[in-house]
Amino acid sequence: MAEADLDVLIRSIAKKATKNLIDAAKKRRGKYMAMAAKAANKDTRERHKLTAKNTLEFATAAAKRIQNSADNAADSYLRAIKHAAEQPLPKKPAKKAVKKKADKAPKASS
Repeated sequence: MAEADLDVLIRSIAKKATKNLIDAAKKRRGKYMAMAAKAANKDTRERHKLTAKNTLEFATAAAKRIQNSADNAADSYLRAIKHAAEQPLPKKPAKKAVKKKADKAPKASS
């Protein structure tokens, strides 16, 4: 897969996770609404309805956070790839000429 497609992949994974989260929240909301319908008194019914409402609200907020984080990560990745593509190739260090030590004349002993 090409590097340019990875940002799209990040976004699509987040979109799937968001969809799964919202679907699970809707199921949980339905469960609480069913409990509210079966509740014996008004206080219990209202508490279950409020819990159902809050479940969906909090899940929606979490889904938005997931989506925003994924968008930020994808944008950051795309910027990094573009920045890396614009960088010049590193220059290889020039080979140093090997200098041979000149043999010094031995010191004359007196």
